[in-house]
Amino acid sequence: MEIKRELYLQQLISRKGNGFIKVVTGIRRCGKSYLLNNIFYNYLLESGVDKEHIIRFAFDSADDLYLIGESLIALEKEKRKVDPEKFMSYIRSEMRDDNTYYLLLDEIQLLDCFEAVLNGYLRKDNMDVYVTGSNAKFLSKDIITEFAGRGDEIHMHPLSFAEFMSYYKGDKYEGLSEYMLYGGIPLVVLRENAQDKAKLLSNLFGEIYISDIVKRNKIRNIGELEDLLNILSSSIGSLTNPEKLKNTFKTVKKSKITAATIKKYIDCFEDSFLIDSAERYDIKGRSYIETPKKYYFSDLGLRNVRINFRQFEQTHTMENVIYNELCMRGYSVDVGVVQFAEKDKDGKVTRKQLEVDFVCNLGSKRFYIQSAFSIPDEEKRSQEIRPFRKIDDSFKKIIVTKDIVAPYYDEHGILTVNIYDFLLEPTCIEN
Repeated sequence: MEIKRELYLQQLISRKGNGFIKVVTGIRRCGKSYLLNNIFYNYLLESGVDKEHIIRFAFDSADDLYLIGESLIALEKEKRKVDPEKFMSYIRSEMRDDNTYYLLLDEIQLLDCFEAVLNGYLRKDNMDVYVTGSNAKFLSKDIITEFAGRGDEIHMHPLSFAEFMSYYKGDKYEGLSEYMLYGGIPLVVLRENAQDKAKLLSNLFGEIYISDIVKRNKIRNIGELEDLLNILSSSIGSLTNPEKLKNTFKTVKKSKITAATIKKYIDCFEDSFLIDSAERYDIKGRSYIETPKKYYFSDLGLRNVRINFRQFEQTHTMENVIYNELCMRGYSVDVGVVQFAEKDKDGKVTRKQLEVDFVCNLGSKRFYIQSAFSIPDEEKRSQEIRPFRKIDDSFKKIIVTKDIVAPYYDEHGILTVNIYDFLLEPTCIEN
């Protein structure tokens, strides 16, 4: 069964023929290659594009490399990238008329001088180019800069909960538990039993994600890198920074690792799209607070396998799910801080601050969201809405809870929705 990635297919369709290089980025194994080479390829065929005018090439495919006189084994042995002259010669030989050709290029960072090659293709009126890659430094940062405004990024995530449920055979309550435990990597979701899912997640981490990070960044102390990943896995949604993490290493691991090295490792994790960071934003002061930050995993299955499925706190995992969903919907997501002055019973004024889980921005649209696993009574509700009551603007304020409740507004205009409606019905927070 094919899992439709309609959100990303529509983004590709809407950009077709726009004169830009379409760059599909995302964590390894999230489905980028399948999106481009199967889903989008079939769309082009169904929309009337001649098969001869679609050129697919994967730079990590031995068969494709053979077509241009390159060898996957030789490239590995010689520690080099694909010769761009050989590749361009092949493309020229495949273009036999002046009609539009669609180039679907997979793992483009394995091509030497790929920026220059793609810039050259920008000047050809009959070429519409789509590329994938797995590393932010190669793609979402450098390429967009290199193209001087003519690189168009489409960032792909593992399956959303709605995409997951399009395949899952149980109900949404069982589905969310499974999703929060094993995540949304398509290969994992398609496995039938829990043992196979866990084994595949473990293999993916060791053989692909860690190996990829170590090789790309020339990491020498792999043990420290993995220890840091384990610490971050155990503290998703918690405020931290390299200095605090350094102290944790010193106390727990008796390690002399520096804050600078920890920052470098965190950058490596973010560049591979394994984790993402949410900065703190002073809502009243309208400014960012540089440190500490919160870190979330792009896929909870990968997070959970790092800690051998031992530490499953639904409060933090639900917060991670909400964060990922907001990012998938295109929001820029920060952690909100509300600072205010308050008098105590003796009249003494003290400065205090409260946290808003997420400040979500998309153009002129803004939401404030609190993730509350359960709201059993008025005391808990008062605690959750207190930061909202200290914000003196008119943007929508929302509580997302796992309690089974119908969406409702309270007397303060604060919307409460359950997590299932939030994930499966995006409009429920906008109505």
